[in-house]
Amino acid sequence: MPDILIVLSNLSSSSSILAILGGICGGLVVGFLPGLTSNMAIALLLPVTFVMPPIPALLMLVSVYASSIYAGSFSAILLHTPGTSASAATVLDGFVLTRRGESNKALRIATFSSMVGGAVSALALLLLAPPLSRISLLFGPAEYFFVAVFGLSVVGSLSSGSVAKGLLSGALGLLFSTVGLDLDSGYPRFCFGFNGLHAGLAFVPAVIGLFSMAQVLVMAESSHKSIRRVDAPGGLKWRVFPRLSEIRKIKTTVLRSSFIGVLLGILPGVGADISSWVSYNEAKRFSKKPERFGKGAIEGIAASETANNANTGGAMIPMLTLGIPGSPSAAVLMGALVIQGLVPGHQIFESHGDIIYTVIIGFFLANILMGFIGMYATRYLSHITALPNYMLIPVIVLFSVVGSYSLDHSMFSVVTMLSFGFLGFLMRKIGMPPAPMILGLILGPFAETGFRQALILSQGDLLSYLFKSPISLILIVLTILSMATTVWLNFRKGRKPLLAGQESKEE
Repeated sequence: MPDILIVLSNLSSSSSILAILGGICGGLVVGFLPGLTSNMAIALLLPVTFVMPPIPALLMLVSVYASSIYAGSFSAILLHTPGTSASAATVLDGFVLTRRGESNKALRIATFSSMVGGAVSALALLLLAPPLSRISLLFGPAEYFFVAVFGLSVVGSLSSGSVAKGLLSGALGLLFSTVGLDLDSGYPRFCFGFNGLHAGLAFVPAVIGLFSMAQVLVMAESSHKSIRRVDAPGGLKWRVFPRLSEIRKIKTTVLRSSFIGVLLGILPGVGADISSWVSYNEAKRFSKKPERFGKGAIEGIAASETANNANTGGAMIPMLTLGIPGSPSAAVLMGALVIQGLVPGHQIFESHGDIIYTVIIGFFLANILMGFIGMYATRYLSHITALPNYMLIPVIVLFSVVGSYSLDHSMFSVVTMLSFGFLGFLMRKIGMPPAPMILGLILGPFAETGFRQALILSQGDLLSYLFKSPISLILIVLTILSMATTVWLNFRKGRKPLLAGQESKEE
């Protein structure tokens, strides 16, 4: 452990403070714009850091990483348009509150949860990095396959209406995830002669289409109305900090989601989007009133935003200690470390401890400052929802097109976004939820890769290979519990009207 005075001296320099503030502000802007991901923001800033000393350069990059993940909640809550894919789960409850005139409430819950989740992940990175990083070494193809299956067990619980429609939506997501070149043979699947489909359907344009463009089509049906249909009593009120009653309501969810985000973050490939969906499902499963989820439950917002920000520090744990990045953004950060002459590995804490510990503590401070800056920014952002739809529609369309095109500078991504937008609009008309489809798109390739690799490594004895690991057995039990809980909740939901009718007859 380096001298704490040296670390504090490094952090208190003007260059470090400006780097953190600049990174936070840049990340907030990038995260708010649909399609501009956190790894894209880090990659864009990477050339700027070539001429900077290591500490300010890395502080700026980790600050961008944290704040861009959080800022995706702004547009998710206000415009039904996730700024990043990690905020897709936030849409389910956040936008409902916005339509009620309670966007400030949703934003302050998202801000508080993001700040706590990011700070907890920074503490985990500081105190538990070496032992936690070893967990990722225990995961092989079988374990990753069962992680994906566990994630897919959430599909039924994401269906606010008909479970059958939710399962169909998830199945369509899995089907869309198979588009592209086959993993083993390289044979094109469901490409129909379009070369642009060889790489598969781009996930981010699909998310933008299903949520953002579908919402544009809905708004176009009532172009002179505003998003906020029902004003809160006394008009749009603003409050910086969450109320104590709100904190008490979400404290257990925030703690559980922080643990989930950090734990899933250290597993390579399990990004913030998967963490947010798993955490959302667990919050709903443990809730005493799960029927409120999808209808404006602040626990749903807290679960999603805590987990996706807790994932950031978790993803940096294997990156620093093992040289294995836990997410695409962490991979870009690892490149920045190498450029600065810092080789990831266990010895980096000994040979460059003053730099690494400065960056970790700076990452913690960035999450705290991000929270305060975000809390004050929500005062002005909430007024967006009072604007008439005909003013917002061109802006949302512009951001959606630019965000989709910027991913690979291809109009094919824009076409993908528009296609999924029309599909999302039709799904809304028939009451089919888009969230399970998103989950299928995320986890489909994850499950297929794990299963294919397990099939090869098993050498003909697949069942023994899949079930020999204690981690696999734990994940199977969790999957069964998740599915059983979903069945029980839907059974209880179906019995409530019947019991109510019986009670009225008795009276």
